[in-house]
Amino acid sequence: MFQTDVTTHSGGCPLITHPLRLRLALLAVGVTVLSLMPTMRPALSAAEPASRPNIVLVMADDQGWGETGYNGHPILKTPHLDAMAAAGLRLDRFYAGAPVCSPTRAAVLTGRNCQRAGVPEHGYALRHQEITLPQLLADAGYQTAHFGKWHLDGLRGPGVPILASDPFHPGTFGFSHWLSVTNFYDRDPLLSLEGEFVGYLGDSSDVIIDQALTHIRQQAGNDQPFFDVIWYGTPHSPFRASQDDRRAFSDLDENSQHHYGELVALDRSLGTLRAGLRQLGLQENTLLWYCSDNGGLPKIEPPTTGGLRGHKGTIFEGGLRVPCVMEWPGTIQPRRSSYPASVMDILPTVLELAGVEYPEPQRPRDGISLTKLFHPDAEGADAERDQPICFRYRGAAAIVDNDWKLLSQNVAQGQFQLYDLSRDVAEANDAAAAAPERAKSLETKLQDWLASVDASIAGKDYPSGTVDANHPQPSYWVDHPDYQPYLDRWQSRWQYGDWIRRRR
Repeated sequence: MFQTDVTTHSGGCPLITHPLRLRLALLAVGVTVLSLMPTMRPALSAAEPASRPNIVLVMADDQGWGETGYNGHPILKTPHLDAMAAAGLRLDRFYAGAPVCSPTRAAVLTGRNCQRAGVPEHGYALRHQEITLPQLLADAGYQTAHFGKWHLDGLRGPGVPILASDPFHPGTFGFSHWLSVTNFYDRDPLLSLEGEFVGYLGDSSDVIIDQALTHIRQQAGNDQPFFDVIWYGTPHSPFRASQDDRRAFSDLDENSQHHYGELVALDRSLGTLRAGLRQLGLQENTLLWYCSDNGGLPKIEPPTTGGLRGHKGTIFEGGLRVPCVMEWPGTIQPRRSSYPASVMDILPTVLELAGVEYPEPQRPRDGISLTKLFHPDAEGADAERDQPICFRYRGAAAIVDNDWKLLSQNVAQGQFQLYDLSRDVAEANDAAAAAPERAKSLETKLQDWLASVDASIAGKDYPSGTVDANHPQPSYWVDHPDYQPYLDRWQSRWQYGDWIRRRR
């Protein structure tokens, strides 16, 4: 049951208080009050084979490659993520879809580069003409649910509850259940349960995992496998961690203290999720896939990217390479791999596991299945990747082809740099002059890919050959007519107050 309360215990799980006082408290912060009686969601009608695994995708918001214990962070401890890495497949060369958040989320759901899906930058809406992973799995009998940050409905600004009238809410892309917010969300979050506003107290990571596990318990009682997407709001700014969670970082500046404190809470909540799956007896039939949406943030000490060059917003490794672990006891053999992979690989991997065919094989996609990596002794497990990973962000572009990476910070000017990542992970030594033929070959591949992406941007991949004329441009929710009734009340909330006053 999703309980509509504004008082919690230390774990962030809502507690019911006196109903009248509860309703008055919620109304005071602009929350629509839900029924306090539990609502059971009906199971999907078609029973499916039990052999198909459950899938849980978990993604951090702005966690850098270096912000894990297993990657050697000098201060931050992540015991639960470390345990997951020791028990699963740790991918040390895993890439986001772009160096910012919304594009990566589009890439996760479509298996296509974000530019193809019409999400070139943060705050763009995902096109309805795209084929999404939750839609395909729902059609195949999976229960589908989304929890947390969405940021694919064209709205910018700090995360607010998604309106039921929003034509780009998670349900329109295949999620039958959703507890979601437009963008990043922080401590004491105000979320949307399929259009109804619900307030919580506590760290946002604890809150969202508690609510996801509540729903997973319901899903586990049905005959169908489930597909759940949990997108944290941590450690995106603004940073606000509890005193306990930031205690170990007292020697750092205040921003860094709160930033790393949020990651302490995230790691704790990940441990709660893993323990919950074990308690329900689901761990051996559930693939748990963890990653971040883009590289680490600048101006945080110690640095967030583990020695990689660049940070969020750049196409260097620090902006694109992210932590990634896949855990599936009894199926994935524990190992560490340097195989280059990306969030675009999530869709083909999951579809293969679910036994679902992609319905339009001619539509360009940018990912490949990673199931061969699950067993290190399997044929081809150590082979090189046969499809490069390409990126395009603003005027920059890059191509990663196994050990080699070619990039340009301004493609229009034609200035390219070449790096051998097997020897130069910090991208400090341009090898273009020493390896001109390789540089030229990769530039040709990248230019061909960019031309293909241009066609996708224009809508040539769709049956109509064009992009829907009513597809929106990004806007700020504070300017949206449907949010106006909430602005006065939301000014008292720490997440929104200053931002609303600046924008009005």
